[in-house]
Amino acid sequence: MKIHEYQAKEILRAHGVPVPEGEVANTLEEAVDVARRLLLRGASGVVVKAQIHAGGRGKGGGVKVARTLEDAGQYASQILGMQLVTHQTGPAGQRVRRLLIEETAAIDRELYLGIVLDRAQAKLVFMASQAGGMEIEEVAAQDPFAIHKVVVDPAVGLMPYQARELAFALGLTPAQLQPAVQFMLGLYQVFVKTDATLLEINPFITTRPSGPQALDSKLLALDCKLTFDDNAMFRHRELKELRDLAEEDPLEVEASKFALNYIKLDGNIACMVNGAGLAMATMDIIQYAGGSPANFLDVGGGANQQQIENAFQILLSDPNVKAVFINIFGGILRVDTLAQGVVQAARNLHVQVPIVLRLEGTNVEEGRRILAESGLAFEVGETMQDAAEKAVAAAKRMAVKQ
Repeated sequence: MKIHEYQAKEILRAHGVPVPEGEVANTLEEAVDVARRLLLRGASGVVVKAQIHAGGRGKGGGVKVARTLEDAGQYASQILGMQLVTHQTGPAGQRVRRLLIEETAAIDRELYLGIVLDRAQAKLVFMASQAGGMEIEEVAAQDPFAIHKVVVDPAVGLMPYQARELAFALGLTPAQLQPAVQFMLGLYQVFVKTDATLLEINPFITTRPSGPQALDSKLLALDCKLTFDDNAMFRHRELKELRDLAEEDPLEVEASKFALNYIKLDGNIACMVNGAGLAMATMDIIQYAGGSPANFLDVGGGANQQQIENAFQILLSDPNVKAVFINIFGGILRVDTLAQGVVQAARNLHVQVPIVLRLEGTNVEEGRRILAESGLAFEVGETMQDAAEKAVAAAKRMAVKQ
């Protein structure tokens, strides 16, 4: 589950992690009011930041620095309601429905901090880099040694000496070391307490001192990305309420209501599978056969007839779908149960697009018998490759007809 930057910063602030002063605004009037208050408090300027679930907002024109109240109002009117296109939104972009108005900071250095789960080690990895303000993937590709890492044992958590190790790697001044350690320990507490899957501070900044000594230099989280484990949200009702459905694909939201894992893609062959690994293999073999998958839909191991019918409704709601490829390996989900659900769903929904199946596993012969005796025009592939080729051919025929 993703949340907005302003929501992530509220969580950081609640755990003692310093962030710039700022407030969210849903209208132009609210944005101007927030900017006025910040300027009256002594801010030298304000930053108007689009709030969408995507990175690269600055490059797309979604982040502007205003030195006057008039400029703040002008930028807010330009950004609020715009269709912001970044490298993470795709060409359609994402509509900006709210803004974060923050005080500007006297940036001295831009650094990077991040925490992520390393599944291979079953441990958290805390990362730091002096190359802040850049995409961490670019940094890793250009200079892997620019990213410093410590592995955190979950039994003891992030230790102060590990935080100091990262602070030294960032080249911080002696006066900044202890505040940086507290900053990192606070980030680790946020990550663990919220059941996060990713926490990024990019950039993590040091500010220029206002006096002759460096003691009044500050450390701030200038930007923050925080995502949570969906499976842990039953423990965090207060976090679950932060979900912004307007930022998600409507079909993905609908699928989540029925415990279905759905991700929309750009092709025209819908994929219904049981298991994420099989879903990946299915999409690969569709591409290998010359087609393009329209989605990733995993019905899981315990799907019943109602879930299968719901899955069909979601698949067929996509106007780009020209064929449905059902690839099931029956284990927990028996093939005959799947077949009964497919037949009933096809009848109830009056499916007009071709349906191609590849079935293997428990009760596969019974499942094939149910399909054959249904009176419906299902195509069944002998192998996964055969079924994929049939699905691609069916999608092409359907596209020609339309």
